[in-house]
Amino acid sequence: MFQDFFLYGFVGKYVSAEHISQTTTIVSISISVAVIAILSYLLGSLNFAIIISGKQYRQDIRSFGSKNAGMTNMMRTYGKKAAGLTLLGDALKAVVSCLLGYALIGQYGAYIAGVFCILGHMFPVYYRFRGGKGVVTAAITILMCNPIVFLILFVIFVIIVLCTKFISLGSVVCIMLYPIVLDRIERSTLFHDNPPAGCPYVIFAILIMLLVVYKHKDNIKRLFHGEESKFSFKKSVKAPSEKEEQSPAKKEETHK
Repeated sequence: MFQDFFLYGFVGKYVSAEHISQTTTIVSISISVAVIAILSYLLGSLNFAIIISGKQYRQDIRSFGSKNAGMTNMMRTYGKKAAGLTLLGDALKAVVSCLLGYALIGQYGAYIAGVFCILGHMFPVYYRFRGGKGVVTAAITILMCNPIVFLILFVIFVIIVLCTKFISLGSVVCIMLYPIVLDRIERSTLFHDNPPAGCPYVIFAILIMLLVVYKHKDNIKRLFHGEESKFSFKKSVKAPSEKEEQSPAKKEETHK
């Protein structure tokens, strides 16, 4: 039963019954896909880098450092605590989205949820469609959909970052390997008794890859020109305090 939940979901299991008509099946699956896509996009649009920088520091992270609303820029601008909270928030929204997908139509639903959660993170409806690059959200989607693939890519990511100190390089290389690794794992006799001839989930992996690579286009250019910033656990961008952001007129008025 537990395995059926991850493969088909409640709706998928319901429409697979013999007495269910084809029309009911199509309508039920279509509504489920729409619900998954919309809710996952709205969840993904909750960008925690923007939320935390706004609530905690009264600033917009998109005004500092790389201008990216993501964990790495939060680390460089505000430090480990802000980056950790951002990581946690962006990870949780991907987890919830994928669980919703699993609950309704199984693993296909989880992949659909992941794609739309990443879209929401990158192009959030709440913040004028200016979001992050989707690395954390994509990583958690991969973890939720195939933990073995995640572990392989994570090891590669850690090796690249330790050797080069470039988060962007590790992210781009791993996301480009994602469709290949997923296909190999899904078709491997080491992990499946009866592996399929092809992996139907690769299309979702390719979509995720294209989205993440597109959002890293500026990083790729900087890497080629030797201008990309190396990662450090120390703050490297100084965000101005609220006092520093005050205009001269306001400062003068304050001293009166």
